[in-house]
Amino acid sequence: MIMRVGIVILPDQRWSVAARRWRLAEEYGFDQAWTYDHIGWRDLVDGPWFDAVPTLTAAALVTSRIRLGTMVASPNFRHPVHFAREVTALDDVSGGRLTLGLGAGGISYDAAVLGRPALTPRQRVDRFGEFLGLLDELLRDGRADFAGEYYSAVDARSTPGCVQAPRAPFIVAANGPRAMRLAARHGQGWVTTGEKAEDLDGWWRSVAALAERFAAAEAGAGRRPGEIDRVLSLDAAPVFSLSSVDFFADAVGRASDLGFTDVVTHWPRESSWYAGSEAVVEKVASEVLPHLGRGPR
Repeated sequence: MIMRVGIVILPDQRWSVAARRWRLAEEYGFDQAWTYDHIGWRDLVDGPWFDAVPTLTAAALVTSRIRLGTMVASPNFRHPVHFAREVTALDDVSGGRLTLGLGAGGISYDAAVLGRPALTPRQRVDRFGEFLGLLDELLRDGRADFAGEYYSAVDARSTPGCVQAPRAPFIVAANGPRAMRLAARHGQGWVTTGEKAEDLDGWWRSVAALAERFAAAEAGAGRRPGEIDRVLSLDAAPVFSLSSVDFFADAVGRASDLGFTDVVTHWPRESSWYAGSEAVVEKVASEVLPHLGRGPR
């Protein structure tokens, strides 16, 4: 089995606590460590909660090998011109270890806190298309002019550009057909959470169906089969993936059977979302990760 494994570390702890988790993620042998990019998230909105960009910058300084990234950044509160500057800085500080998870943005706290009018699903994907296109152009070409419905740029720059050429890789979140086409066009990877389901088998069926749809989008964009990495966020399922070592190993196997190249789990929290035990992370690191024939991104 060939599979890369990433872990999300929520930005919900002061750095005096969080730094240990980022160091351990590397020491344990995870391929990527991600964090959420939100102003506030669900019932954790009252905090503590910290911004993704300085969190990843700090993580880059306490690690040396593991890839680092957003899971996922969105247009809800980020402008591609300013975000391009943050991206180039992060890629530089990390020595070219940055991966950008990018999504269209939902209708949660981030979408409402700035007081902007609510967007329809179609409008959110339209905005995402502009966001991806302008960010891609800036990071690849170093400068851009753009006039769209949602974004504008006048002689924008991203000098000196990313350490990685032609830019830091994009992992594009998509479940719907239009967003999948954007992922197939701009992404070095595609990430999905599956669809909401009441039971675990139903969730896996949704993941299988989405994988088939993305294969069609990939072909439609003229990309080679397997050219785009396929990333599955395991904890959108009804059961937390790190509930036990055996459960995690089974989930990795099922994802591999469906053609996924990467899976993402979450660092266990004491309660609420992703409640679990850090002891399971340690056992996964010693009993599961060494047996995965993982390759470079």
